Amino acid sequence: MILEPVIGLEIHIQLKTKTKMFCSCPTHDSAVSPNQNICPICMGHPGTLPVPNKEAVRFGLLMGHALSCSLAPSTKFDRKNYFYPDLPKGYQISQFDVPIAYEGHLDLSIPTGARKKPRIGITRVHLEEDSAKSFHGEEGRTFVDYNRGGTPLIEIVTEPDFKTPQEAKVFLQELRQVARYLDISSADMEKGHLRCDVNISLREIDKDGNLLGPKFNPKSEVKNVNSFRHVERVLEHEIKRQSKLWETGDQPKRDTTRGWDDTKQVTVEQRIKESSSDYRYFPEPDIPPLDLTEMIEDIKRKLPELPAKRRTRFVEEYGFKHADAKQICEDPALADYVEHTFSELQAWLQSQPDISPEDLESYRSKMAKLVSGWLLSKLAGLMAERSIDIRIIKISPENFAEFITLIALKKLNTANGLQVLTRMLEDGSDPSHVMEEEQLGTMEDLDELAEAVQTVLDQNPAEVLRYKEGETQLIKLFIGLVMRATEGNADPGATKNILLVKLK
Repeated sequence: MILEPVIGLEIHIQLKTKTKMFCSCPTHDSAVSPNQNICPICMGHPGTLPVPNKEAVRFGLLMGHALSCSLAPSTKFDRKNYFYPDLPKGYQISQFDVPIAYEGHLDLSIPTGARKKPRIGITRVHLEEDSAKSFHGEEGRTFVDYNRGGTPLIEIVTEPDFKTPQEAKVFLQELRQVARYLDISSADMEKGHLRCDVNISLREIDKDGNLLGPKFNPKSEVKNVNSFRHVERVLEHEIKRQSKLWETGDQPKRDTTRGWDDTKQVTVEQRIKESSSDYRYFPEPDIPPLDLTEMIEDIKRKLPELPAKRRTRFVEEYGFKHADAKQICEDPALADYVEHTFSELQAWLQSQPDISPEDLESYRSKMAKLVSGWLLSKLAGLMAERSIDIRIIKISPENFAEFITLIALKKLNTANGLQVLTRMLEDGSDPSHVMEEEQLGTMEDLDELAEAVQTVLDQNPAEVLRYKEGETQLIKLFIGLVMRATEGNADPGATKNILLVKLK
């Protein structure tokens, strides 16, 4: 029996608007204590009237457009009726049959996956308000903080197009990046700004991939999975659990809602899954339909560059490796920093009379390698030690570009370069000034360097004899001794060349 997973996701992204979805209360992240950012509207008092948040509507359209969706020129809100303490009105204002965006897709790139570039269909993108947050305490008591209630959300529903847990994880990571590039949400799963419900079922296929039964079977929905790794684990567990049921002839007969027990690493059945009819949707009578034609035209003119396109451009325009481009573009602020740095580097390259237009490409690749090496490894390590990130760094892109040119021209070696970079990080100094003040520049006088090499060889005759007798690995010892004698100012490459000549 060959079983194929059928996976779909429902994702809620909390929008970073200043106020809630239908009232002027500040969003819950600004609250200092429970139940501070509330008012009669978001608490559902009789006689109050909701007013849609224009910025939230715009953010919803932005996400829909970024996901290649059709955008609804006219839309409306609906009431989703259910009773729970975190919903004081007794219903949620959401969207049902006329979502703000629909029928889109997101293309993924998964180099290590069975499908390298799967396209995931987007069923719909719609707006709604968030519920309050419940805290289950001792003795069976539950406390509710209504600060979060009414915060704007967009819900994104995918087609059941995922074939593996890895594809679902990569999709969520890409969606988080899209939200950050659009600047509509921080989309932090650990903070609840991005929440995911996982839907999964199995179906039987033959060895050629042809269906042997129904296209869709009863599914399990695992609610509120709160990390990318947990999404993978949930799906891996459900595939194993449901496969065992199929193998024993006891495959699922109905849709169910389950929860993830992280301690036991298993899913636990909670209830039979509701259908749309259980929520008794009907049009929200207090909010008239919205005409979005003008807003849609404005959004289509202003969509920023999205992460996938930016990664490709960094490879093609700047010469980065795909892995480095991906790491840089994870953070829009870091990618912006690299853009400014390369603007300075390209201006410098074009100003060098010794570099011909034919050689520019090789120099550009060299610069990309230096930038990625120093930025993603050494500078990132220094920033991590100090708990700072690129948004508050004291090193300007101009100074970082100058630092890279000093390394490229071999005026700074790696050891001294790290000292210069540390000083730049601490006080924002110009790298040339630091190099001069600390006397950290590479020795440019080859006669002086040759003299230092000869002194080291004269002081270590036994090691020289061993080298000549075949212990050629001692060359590293001699280089280290020369570096120590010159206080790190010797160029390692030039030092090795002089040593090889003299030892020969």
